[in-house]
Amino acid sequence: MSITVEVSLLSGKTATVQAGLDETVETLTQQAQIALGVGKGRLLDSYGVVLDGCVEIANSQLHSSDSLTLHVNRVQVQSTTYSFAAILSDGSVVTWGAAGDGGSISAVQSQLKNVQQIQATARAFAAILGDGSVVTWGDADCGGDSSAVQGQLKTVQQIQACDSAFAAILCDESVVTWGYADRGGDSSAVQGQLINVQQIQAAARAFAAILGDGSVVTWGDADCGGDSSDVQCQLTNVQQMQASGGAFAAILGDGSVVTWGHADFGGNSGAVQHQLKNVQQIQASSGAFAAILGDGSVIQAGWGAFAAILDDGSVVTWGHAEFGADSSDVQTQLKNVQQIQASGDAFAAILLDGSVVTWGHADFGGDSSAVQDQLMKIEDQVALILIRCTSRPRRGGIPRPRMELPPETDAKKAWKTADPVDMEAQGEIPFAA
Repeated sequence: MSITVEVSLLSGKTATVQAGLDETVETLTQQAQIALGVGKGRLLDSYGVVLDGCVEIANSQLHSSDSLTLHVNRVQVQSTTYSFAAILSDGSVVTWGAAGDGGSISAVQSQLKNVQQIQATARAFAAILGDGSVVTWGDADCGGDSSAVQGQLKTVQQIQACDSAFAAILCDESVVTWGYADRGGDSSAVQGQLINVQQIQAAARAFAAILGDGSVVTWGDADCGGDSSDVQCQLTNVQQMQASGGAFAAILGDGSVVTWGHADFGGNSGAVQHQLKNVQQIQASSGAFAAILGDGSVIQAGWGAFAAILDDGSVVTWGHAEFGADSSDVQTQLKNVQQIQASGDAFAAILLDGSVVTWGHADFGGDSSAVQDQLMKIEDQVALILIRCTSRPRRGGIPRPRMELPPETDAKKAWKTADPVDMEAQGEIPFAA
């Protein structure tokens, strides 16, 4: 006995597939993939529910002439400092790298099915499954052990991660945190305020949440933005927020911007505050954020620096000089700027004619002279990919360089410590009190 079903791709391409009743749904899925000429995917029924591949067809709700959809996903990759995790098109996960830092999933392999999203701290991963539950693995101190809050991790909608902790928003708009307590893993001091949470952003060691009434709640390392008390009265009607490595920036309803956190990481925007008007949007790359103004101008922040595109196409920079805040060497070239992106220590600006101007630390992309001939006429629809010398292209954390950097500043020393949990113990982190 067998059944015959019609399987379609989202593109509209269809195929008729047959399988025996004693075979599994996974076998039917594999035959659909072959018939349609695509990679791994998941079968969905007519209601959009993912079918369990392990169930025999005879015990499923499938019938001949049913119409199914094969959902083929692109591989998604996330990384800790020392390992990678990839979500495959069938919702399973593959990891590689240092076993203790998330590179091995042997302990949780059987649970990692129908994975929708993965987030990473410096040494651990957290995966949201299709049913809203969460699976974690990796270094326990950095969030790899969620057993203390596992009972609360249901109907999870999204997860944010700093270097050593995770924060999850549930469907009831409450928040659950775990990981290194002083770096955001313990939110007990503000748990009563974390109601109707709309968005969470993460700096290296702190979290900030926007509530439904437009106010903001922060927790974690005070010097890294976890204490917003100095600007709390200004944090009203907040529309959106982003984080650099050690600071936060919030856009208010009137288009102005409020910043707080470590000054070397962009927490003090006083020098250019009068220019930050009519801001419409903030976007973040790894440890960087950009504010798009109503006139189309942009503010971009690297780890310790910001760059603002003015309405005349010129650029203003501020923050830590070594992190890209000093654009004096290229200031005459920064005309008709359309877009800016930031790596850890450098900026790249696309001009109206499609050319690119870079500045900041050479090891982080600040010197593009070797490829300048190729960086011409970049069309709007083509993404500018900044190849960073950091080992963790993840927003919210302090990147770890693959090479020795000039040591001379306290802020730079924050990047030289191999273990994020032991940074303060070594006395090399500028956020330490």
